[in-house]
Amino acid sequence: MDADLFDLDYETTTSAETDELKRDGRHLICYLSAGSVEEYRDDADAFPPSVVGEVMSGWADERWLDIRRTEVLLPIMAARMDICADKGFDAVEPDNVDGYVNDTGFPLTAADQLTYNRAVADLAHARGLSVALKNDVDQIPELVDTFDFAVNEECIRYAECDQYEPFVDAGKAVLHVEYEGPLDFCAESRRYGLSSMLKPAELTASRQPC
Repeated sequence: MDADLFDLDYETTTSAETDELKRDGRHLICYLSAGSVEEYRDDADAFPPSVVGEVMSGWADERWLDIRRTEVLLPIMAARMDICADKGFDAVEPDNVDGYVNDTGFPLTAADQLTYNRAVADLAHARGLSVALKNDVDQIPELVDTFDFAVNEECIRYAECDQYEPFVDAGKAVLHVEYEGPLDFCAESRRYGLSSMLKPAELTASRQPC
């Protein structure tokens, strides 16, 4: 595929695949979920029941985590990031880092989320990886200095692209995707300084960049 940057799953992407992409001069982002447990992951049994909460809306095989339990979760996330580093990824995209505004089954606060997100970012930086803030738009002002770039899903649809101004002003990339409709959002995304594309929600290889 003619792309300079690939965002790939930390577990299902092989070292052979990352090696080939790196030889071609591609940059690689390592996807993992930091705020949920997916039952199909090899390390799913490492999460004790006490930290596993409600099912994520729309994802029957995924449950929210109690991010207050950093003594349990951070070693698991560190091990995942070791996999990212060992496979030659340049950056990591920790997903689902906005549990405090969702029905997780735990009384999470904004302060809990900030503490956890900063700790996850520190894990990435300790391994020489850049780290993206995924969504969590309400905490951008507090986290823009900690994260190296941002990844957003559907800020046009939810009318929240303007909240990424701190990243843009800091000269940090905002990688943005919409899953529905034509490319008529591109003019608006350019106005906000985003790097945008239209992509199927199933995350097939096809895409339409702005």
